[in-house]
Amino acid sequence: MKRVLLAYSGGLDTSFLVAYLTREMNCEVTAVCVDCGGFREGEREEICERAIALGAKAARIEDGRQQLYTQVLRWLIAGNVKRGEVYPLSVGAERGVQAQQLALLARAENFDALAHGCTAAGNDQVRFEAALAVVAPDLETMAPVRDMGWARADQVAWLKAQGLAAPPAGGRYSTNAGLWGLTIGGGEMLTAGEPLPEDAWVWTLNGGGESHLSIQFDNGQPVGMDGVSMDPVALIEKLNEIGGALGVGRGYHLGDTVLGIKGRIAFEAPAAEMLIMAHRELEKLVLTEDQRFWKDHLGNVYGRRLHQGLLHDPFMRDTEAFLGSSQRAVEGTVHMHLVGGRVIVTGLESSHSMLTASDAAYGEKAAAGSDPAGPAFLGRILAEPARLSNVAAQRAAETHS
Repeated sequence: MKRVLLAYSGGLDTSFLVAYLTREMNCEVTAVCVDCGGFREGEREEICERAIALGAKAARIEDGRQQLYTQVLRWLIAGNVKRGEVYPLSVGAERGVQAQQLALLARAENFDALAHGCTAAGNDQVRFEAALAVVAPDLETMAPVRDMGWARADQVAWLKAQGLAAPPAGGRYSTNAGLWGLTIGGGEMLTAGEPLPEDAWVWTLNGGGESHLSIQFDNGQPVGMDGVSMDPVALIEKLNEIGGALGVGRGYHLGDTVLGIKGRIAFEAPAAEMLIMAHRELEKLVLTEDQRFWKDHLGNVYGRRLHQGLLHDPFMRDTEAFLGSSQRAVEGTVHMHLVGGRVIVTGLESSHSMLTASDAAYGEKAAAGSDPAGPAFLGRILAEPARLSNVAAQRAAETHS
């Protein structure tokens, strides 16, 4: 019997694979779920019990939340990363970490192969394969759902024929939940024109009301809420709970997949929305314009590479070094008003404030000791290229008239 470690989520694809690998491919399956957050109370136990019922020899949960934050999320915050200026890479943030942790486990426990349930039409297959190619290039990888073209409806029908039940979420939509958000695919998301029905939302379902809170940052990392120190992972989980109840973080993303086709998802990312908004505004207070311009540009590149599954590329370590250097002054408290599903930054405080470093008051008073003639000269210097271009154009017109 081939001993297979299955990257297991408890969803339809991986639940189907537990049964298919054991019944049709004569494999001994150990189902391992790398917990990157997003589970409801009791769900971890439920999915392990389901794996055993479907035929797995063993099933367990490996906690990957701290690794996800340390290795990925802190840099997405530092880079203010939103794909297409909208989507905070909720799913793409996790896959490289999950593949890495599973590959190391497969090696340590001498499994013959690692299987995953990625489909042929999504980004995750590329992310898993790219990570495994670097972390465990000699480990055999199995992807029956992708390689054999199993559609969701076909999987449900096969399970039914075997007398097995599909998981509760094995219906119209495909959902993925983690620390950095929850995504919803399928249904109306297969086209560009329709919204989700209200009952399809999960974390923000029936969300509403308003609240005020503050978030503390140190070296660009979130370290507390309302003056109480918190571990970043616990803080993110708490913000997802608070923001979800208030309807914060809903959105739609239509963008380019790794495969070159267009794709559309709905997402709910309350913590990501709050933290990126708060962090970006704090940077405006403590960093220079060029620091912010170049780090945001690199943050966008970092997010694009992560989206493509290239977490383990050495370029990413170089980018993280730059982002880390830029965060030394990003310290302070950000006050926010959560209302109508929106995040409004209402105030900021920092010992590194560049606003209080000057005695000037914008629109009111120039800095002490400044030369009143300076702005006039500056304006003329900045406009000089445009003036020369205008003169040259006039001369050229006169020459050809």
